[in-house]
Amino acid sequence: MGFSIALIVFSLLLMLLVLMHKGKGGGLSDMFGGGMQSSVGGSSVAERNLDRITIVIGLIWFALIVVLALLMKLRS
Repeated sequence: MGFSIALIVFSLLLMLLVLMHKGKGGGLSDMFGGGMQSSVGGSSVAERNLDRITIVIGLIWFALIVVLALLMKLRS
């Protein structure tokens, strides 16, 4: 039960982090107005830190899925 709740929390956190990234152009972000340049854009250091945090959260999310799959296999 605890791993399932953790997976939900990390899934929501991962979605939030991905949505915080700047749009690179040409994709869905342009269609919804993400292609507009804003003067309050973050610095490159902040973008790199956001990339690192997103990768770490993604790896934890993936590990939780593997653990849940193994637990479900052992319970069967």
